[in-house]
Amino acid sequence: MSGHSKWNNIKRKKEKTDGAKAKIFTKIGRELAVAVKEGGGPDPASNSKLKDCIAKAKANNVPNDNIDRIIKKAAGEGNSEKYESITYEGYGPCGIAVIVETLTDNRNRTAGAVRHYFDKFGGNLGTNGCVSFLFTQKGVIDIESEGLEEDKVMEDCLEAGATDFQADGDVFEIYTEPEDFSGVCEDLEQKGYTFLSADVAMVPSTYTAIPDEESAVKMQKLLDILEDDDDVQNVWHNWDNPDSDEE
Repeated sequence: MSGHSKWNNIKRKKEKTDGAKAKIFTKIGRELAVAVKEGGGPDPASNSKLKDCIAKAKANNVPNDNIDRIIKKAAGEGNSEKYESITYEGYGPCGIAVIVETLTDNRNRTAGAVRHYFDKFGGNLGTNGCVSFLFTQKGVIDIESEGLEEDKVMEDCLEAGATDFQADGDVFEIYTEPEDFSGVCEDLEQKGYTFLSADVAMVPSTYTAIPDEESAVKMQKLLDILEDDDDVQNVWHNWDNPDSDEE
């Protein structure tokens, strides 16, 4: 798949700007809790949404004890926390497509904040569907390539049900259909692989460069402030940023 190296750059930049581990754990914990309530209960065998979230949590080094505790709490009778999943779409500087996935207990607060961020940094919030056609949902798994034989890893990934495999420098990037994501993760874990990251992601089909430094700075600030917001779970974009590896 073309553009995988650009995607890797985006992923690395995203991971660096996600902040402290505690914040990542909190956000993933919220996803797990919502998956239990909306996906059909606390058993990942019958709740595919929860199964995907557990795979993502493990790839982000969330301890198993934490995962179990969150699932039990979400399944408990006394837990009245109610989060709503809302996705926003818009444009950053120079027409960069941005998708913002949120989980919120106050949609007015979240909508106001997201709109403010776009306005502040030279973008604008659009309507649902205005940029999502530029992205395809895929499972994306990153494995560090050091010490591994490319042909063997590729064979294992394709056997596990992956749809595409790319070697990009120090990382092997594996793509799956969304519905196969957790199964592929499970299979590769059983084969002894550990993941740098694993998520069901919105992968852009085309990438857009920003020609001037001022707009690039604004775009980076927009991404940073979105990812720092407690209500924001994921930010996907199609910025072709050649400098993102170097920071």
